[in-house]
Amino acid sequence: MFKKISIYAYNLGVSNSPWTNVYGFARTLLALSLLLTLSLNDAKILFRPASGITEFPSCTNNISIFCIVPNDYLYLNIVKWVCVCLLILVASGWRPQITGIIHWYIAYSLQVSAMTIDGGEQVNAVLSLLLLPITLTDSRKWHWQAPIQKEIKSDKEIVKRIIAIVTFFVIRFQIAILYLHSTVAKVFNTEWIDGTAVYYYLADPMLGLPPLLYNLVQPILSSPFVVFATWGTLVLQICLFGALFVPEKHWNKFLIIALVFHESIAVMLGLISFSITMCGALILYLRPLDQEFKLLKKQNLTHSKNEPLNFNTMDKKSAVNESADIDRSVYTCRKI
Repeated sequence: MFKKISIYAYNLGVSNSPWTNVYGFARTLLALSLLLTLSLNDAKILFRPASGITEFPSCTNNISIFCIVPNDYLYLNIVKWVCVCLLILVASGWRPQITGIIHWYIAYSLQVSAMTIDGGEQVNAVLSLLLLPITLTDSRKWHWQAPIQKEIKSDKEIVKRIIAIVTFFVIRFQIAILYLHSTVAKVFNTEWIDGTAVYYYLADPMLGLPPLLYNLVQPILSSPFVVFATWGTLVLQICLFGALFVPEKHWNKFLIIALVFHESIAVMLGLISFSITMCGALILYLRPLDQEFKLLKKQNLTHSKNEPLNFNTMDKKSAVNESADIDRSVYTCRKI
């Protein structure tokens, strides 16, 4: 059994390159979400006392970047703008091996120290942590670049690929559990069961729809149709969990529906940063790694996509020999 697993892992590493602009675009969206939260909110909004909590920012048992300066809004704003500049670098896609750590540390710091945050910051902190094995094994200069096409000459390269691919599986599982947990939590709430939850959310004077939109949809909210909107949300979320087990060829359908769902939440409830974070999460969840975004694709500087590689005689012999070595290695593994 272990031999079959090792052969499968070897072939998985040889035949797949996980470092594409698919995860790069998702990283950019996650960084942009944090960037918007920090740049559009003053430190006095993010870090403030709450009921039973007098310490702000929260610095108990953590290593937050916001805790390395005195507890003063002047210094907290300085750190905040430093983080904004660093997040611009992260969003640009430069050196994932370096900016991956920076991204996680800022997301973690905001999550453990700030008071006025939502679920988007929590998701961002978790995903930026789970992305570390992928970013740390990504040797590209920009995460927009096409995968670096090179011969696999060592077990180290295969191990790096396997680590990154397995991490993607873990991320997909985590996002699926997120939707499952959200659905299960709702079914224990009376308003979700009787079909009126959407009405209460959208009609809330503080968190609900702006007056203009509310006046437009008020007839719908006051009609039996609100039951379908409420239960439809539950059905959609449980289907998004089920997408974990759906064949890859159907992922795109789930992705489009989920993106429309989250963007409608952004428009109606104003949860912009949360929706951007969830868009990044959905791309990691429902976009195959080998289906790169063509408009975002940055070709390697060594050659163009449509230009064949030019080898001299020695290069040709070397390429043929290396290819033969790989074929022999795969054959040997299969024989074992």
